[in-house]
Amino acid sequence: MDKRRQAVWMASLAAMLTSLTLLAGCRTTDERKPDERIELLVSAAVSLQRSMDRIGEAFEQAHPDIRITMNYGSSGALRQQIAEGAPADLFISADTVQMDRLADDGLIARQAVLLGNRLTVVVPADRSDNLPETLEDLAAGEYRAVAIGDPDTVPAGAYAAEALRHAGLLETLEPKLVYGKDVRQVLTYVESGNADAGFVYRTDALLSGAAREAFTLPDDLHAPIRYPAGIVKATAHPEAAARFFAFLTGDAARRIFEADGFVFLYSPDGESS
Repeated sequence: MDKRRQAVWMASLAAMLTSLTLLAGCRTTDERKPDERIELLVSAAVSLQRSMDRIGEAFEQAHPDIRITMNYGSSGALRQQIAEGAPADLFISADTVQMDRLADDGLIARQAVLLGNRLTVVVPADRSDNLPETLEDLAAGEYRAVAIGDPDTVPAGAYAAEALRHAGLLETLEPKLVYGKDVRQVLTYVESGNADAGFVYRTDALLSGAAREAFTLPDDLHAPIRYPAGIVKATAHPEAAARFFAFLTGDAARRIFEADGFVFLYSPDGESS
């Protein structure tokens, strides 16, 4: 091979290697891009799903370096997951009991009451007359099945059981009670007609097209309904978790929560660690 042909061949080889290197570099960058985002896992009470889905999307738009993954369930089940070491960066409970249990075990770095809600009784939407107006009405024979969340793990169920106990009706209605694993399952029982009435949060009743609100329980029959939010101490991303906590307690999230019927209660003075 003469020197001229050798030079041309070497130049072509160099150009090909440069192109392959650039192509590989572009492909590596594209493949790494999702992995470079910090992922925050938020365990939240299922009654928050509609609001939290939108809040997560809004946060990601404002913070493209962070990805929010939601884990919904009953507050008691989520608390147990965290207590047993399951990954979570933030926890939002539908009552203070589950949050306090984690805090007492030293598993929460920072927390504050975020929201309030009301407890209501719903019936199938196609029921147009003779709606129950009081808890006593549920003792009537026409209400053969009354859905309620499991009081041991579902805060809405615990609030409902407390209200029935205070009204002196728990033993009377107990044979009729059908237990759900979370408040959304209770709502499904009513929507499908598998229960004649059910206890859910007012925010859930407002969103349902197949169930209607019959009446809201007096607040003095049960403990105040409070949703605390907290940063899990074991989070691998404390700075990112703090950024989401700040967003969660800010004006953008407040507007979403209030549009869905929640009462926004957060105050910086109410934070604890």
